[in-house]
Amino acid sequence: MTSVPEASHGPGAEPPRRGSGLLELTNRHQLLSDALLVAFLGMVLTAPLHWLFRQHPHLLFFQGALLVPLVLRRRAPYVVFGVIAAVAFLQWLFGGMIVTGDIALLVALYTVAVHCSRRRTWTAAAVLGLGNLLAVTRWADPARGWKGFIALCAMSVAAAMIGVNVHGRRDYLAALEDRAARLERERDQRAQLAVAGERARIAREMHDIVTHSLSVMVALADGAAFAVPRAPQKATAAMEQVSGTGRQALTDMRRFLGVLRADEPDALRHPQPGIAQLDGLATQVRAVGLPVRLRVEGDLAAVPAAAQLTVYRLVQEALTNTLKHAAAGAQATVRVSCHSDRVAVEIRDDGRPVEPSGEPGHGIDGMRDRVAAYGGVIEAGPLPGGGWRVATCLKLGEAADAGAGAPEAAEHGGSEGEL
Repeated sequence: MTSVPEASHGPGAEPPRRGSGLLELTNRHQLLSDALLVAFLGMVLTAPLHWLFRQHPHLLFFQGALLVPLVLRRRAPYVVFGVIAAVAFLQWLFGGMIVTGDIALLVALYTVAVHCSRRRTWTAAAVLGLGNLLAVTRWADPARGWKGFIALCAMSVAAAMIGVNVHGRRDYLAALEDRAARLERERDQRAQLAVAGERARIAREMHDIVTHSLSVMVALADGAAFAVPRAPQKATAAMEQVSGTGRQALTDMRRFLGVLRADEPDALRHPQPGIAQLDGLATQVRAVGLPVRLRVEGDLAAVPAAAQLTVYRLVQEALTNTLKHAAAGAQATVRVSCHSDRVAVEIRDDGRPVEPSGEPGHGIDGMRDRVAAYGGVIEAGPLPGGGWRVATCLKLGEAADAGAGAPEAAEHGGSEGEL
């Protein structure tokens, strides 16, 4: 069977066309085109021998009986060949001589080779070979009969081989069309998966930015409202921090969304936060009233920017959850240990949890998605003596295989593709 070359078509290639012009017209109107073929053969093969058919009218009957079935040759090729072969046998029995309409046997054999299986093709060829032998034994000169037999067999083999070649070519084109269609479907599926992944990434980023900022702003606003009667200056400072946090959140969202817009190249120059920015995050959380102890060990330069962004978002989400769920007086501890092949992160708080709000959150799911890109697993749960613990270990060697993105991508907002 003809093999399909892998390099013939890329994902964006168009399917090959089976034919054009006259060939497409004949394929759409098979009955009409085959009827015209029969009429043409009838005129070409009958007119030069009109004197013979006037002398032997029964030969004209065989001439028509051999040619007319070709009208249905593409509708029922094997049946048409059998009918023409039967007429040829009757001609051999009662006709008395060969007529030019016997060429219909070659046309029928060719059609079988084009439209039917190899088995049927060689069966039809064998039947025609037997007919050639019968014709030679009856009508050929005994001294030269073997030459006529070879000539008839050569024409039969040629008709069959041409048909087999056309059949193979049709199968080849059909395979190319199928492969091109399959590649196009796969390309569309990959594009849909990429869009879904990008949407999930954007949702995680927006969740981290908005949730943390709003939690800080709510805590500051509550504190300011409580302090207004007793300490107006502290209330004013708290409201200024609310304003600053809101502005920073808007800046972060504009920067993040600007990366997704082609008409804002300046957004690409602003790097996303990393481990070095954890100190500022801790300071922001301390201003709300949650004491945070931060400890960072190891060489930050050994950690790719994409992994640093994951660590920052993980710590941000954990501290935000502590602000929302831990009771007053809670303290948090953040430990980040950087190594050449991994980054260990642990966030603990010692506060007793307040009553749950009943609203499901997506923070843990977002954390799981982030660390899974680095072969990590989130460990989140209550501590035996009270409090909550979140820990994970990012395997830096698996980031490329998991598709976490190159460091350059993270420095420019972590964008992995266009929407």
